[in-house]
Amino acid sequence: MNAVRHSDVSVIPHLRTLGWAGFLLGVAMGGFFDGILLHQVLQWHHLLSLVPGEPWRDIKVQILADGLFHMLMYLIAVIGLWKLWKAREVAASGDRVLLASSALGFGVFNIVDAAVFHWILRFHRIRLDTDNPLFWDLLWFVVFGLAFVALAWWLQRGSGPIGGKASTATLALAVLVGGPVAALPPQDADTVMVFFKPGTTPAQVFAGIDAVDGRILWAAPQGDVWALDVRDKSKTAALYRHGAFLVSNSALAVGCVKWTSARG
Repeated sequence: MNAVRHSDVSVIPHLRTLGWAGFLLGVAMGGFFDGILLHQVLQWHHLLSLVPGEPWRDIKVQILADGLFHMLMYLIAVIGLWKLWKAREVAASGDRVLLASSALGFGVFNIVDAAVFHWILRFHRIRLDTDNPLFWDLLWFVVFGLAFVALAWWLQRGSGPIGGKASTATLALAVLVGGPVAALPPQDADTVMVFFKPGTTPAQVFAGIDAVDGRILWAAPQGDVWALDVRDKSKTAALYRHGAFLVSNSALAVGCVKWTSARG
């Protein structure tokens, strides 16, 4: 198969689609990187850590906001992967465009995060447990924002493919792995979402809740989805013996179902 020539008018729309795919995947990776490293591993902040008002200081509200943030990143990643699939015919030979736009998306995410959410809206800072939060904001802004925009500019100036199909597959794999890792349960979350099998009786549900010493926070009108406050996570396996088919305390599941309950 002949290499795709970027000067060929017929491939320009595909390259634009590839560029948008890379940009959206870069934005999603920026969000996943932020959520994994800063929200979960280092636990330096939550999305709404500095929002004033007592209701916003509730850890459940903080986790809800983080969960909704991860949902947004998932949506952006899905759109990016869809566009990558649409441009698959030029992905191998146009991988320089893909990687440059991905670096741009990653850098733009961190620049916007710092400028808008750190300094203008003051939702959070990179580190809250320091006497000089501006230093960490600026360090993050330069290393993961400006440096990646510069990398995108450098890649765009070059010509020819870099790694062909391997680089394209690596980027797609990174997004597919980053999403689930970002949805891992935060260490300070006591909320557990329980999805029961169809036909599970109320007696079975309440027996399961009693078995884990759970406190009911919310329940779907159909009785198939429950939000429980469970202090001892080692007990949650008992819920499967009482009709549950999925038990999760990931930020994504907590945010998704709590958002649904708030709207209902």
